Amino acid sequence: MDYDLVIIGAGPSGLSFACSLRDSGLNIAVIEKQSRQLLADPPIDGRDIALTHLSRKLMKQQGSWQRIDSRHVSPIKRAEVIDGESLYTLNFDTPSDETDALGFLISNFRIRKAIFEEFDKLENATLMDATEVSQVSSDDSGATVSLALGDNIRTSMIVAADTRFSASRRQMGISSGLHDFGRTAIVCWMEHALSHHQTAFECFHYGRTLAVLPMPGNMSSIVVTAATDQAEAILDMKRATYNQDIEEHLNGRLGAMQQKGKRYPYPLVGVHANRFFAQRFALIGDAAVGMHPVTAHGFNLGLSGQDLLADEISSSISQGGDFWHPTVLSRYQQKHMLSTRPLYHGTNSIVSLFTNDSLPATLLRKAALRLSNNLPPVKWAITQKLMAKNQIKSILPALLHR
Repeated sequence: MDYDLVIIGAGPSGLSFACSLRDSGLNIAVIEKQSRQLLADPPIDGRDIALTHLSRKLMKQQGSWQRIDSRHVSPIKRAEVIDGESLYTLNFDTPSDETDALGFLISNFRIRKAIFEEFDKLENATLMDATEVSQVSSDDSGATVSLALGDNIRTSMIVAADTRFSASRRQMGISSGLHDFGRTAIVCWMEHALSHHQTAFECFHYGRTLAVLPMPGNMSSIVVTAATDQAEAILDMKRATYNQDIEEHLNGRLGAMQQKGKRYPYPLVGVHANRFFAQRFALIGDAAVGMHPVTAHGFNLGLSGQDLLADEISSSISQGGDFWHPTVLSRYQQKHMLSTRPLYHGTNSIVSLFTNDSLPATLLRKAALRLSNNLPPVKWAITQKLMAKNQIKSILPALLHR
């Protein structure tokens, strides 16, 4: 074998998985289309990630969290959900125990940079950057990764982390459910006159959704989600018009708004693989589950999923077993499915409800917010989902948060 394990995709999930296996004794190759330079110094892409407590814990364990300057970490202390023009809000506060926040907002490019820096220290992993995979396959004796330039790599096992549109997943015969929401998220940074008080807002206005995530200082990450046929008009708005538009949709909560930097569009498509493994092959990250961002669990599920698989592999190795054995991969699938399936379908249901402007749906939306606000057990369960302090074991769906 050329390598014990080949990881396809050097995004946060793929690189974190390699970091999680630093003490496994495995000889690992990571194959990535992008150049090392882009991985080491990723460009700003407008996206900001709301990390859970579990994600913080996992990043600390692998060493990447410590590489992020604390000045660039913005704790989310409170969250408010707003429906239409109603003054009634569903509120979530940080619990009064020793919990320090509901979650932690960090820009995507900073997370990627920190994880790559930690990966780059590994002694058992080789990065094959600027390299494309043309085909993957497996048999009883091993697995093969065929590269676009014509070379073949033999390995004991392949792990695919090659986006929600994974070619490797299809080539290995794993089907997936795809949900095209017909909507586009438009993200940017904005400075505002008033303090956000570390509060995240999710505003389900009729026709579009506005999420406001607190960044350090008087800055917020703004996410406007609208039907894709309206996205171009929003992207083409002059800055002054856009500033006023966001200010009005927030009813002046943050005072005067000023856009900083560019606006970036991201079409929204959800994907869930129907299984997470095949012969000597497994899926992690968005290749396993690509979420709608409204519940903020997509990135976090990627980190928790790679940790689950790494734990199963490490346990098998410590017991003298074959780390690629179907029993090992089946245990990973069972645990990760328990986390992802209810969250994925629950999130899609929430999106369908809160983007439906019919009278029955609007009445149901208002009732759902009041029910969640006034039933302590329900509110407690949602809060625990938002924070996700440990590996997700419950089948209760997360109900909101960006």
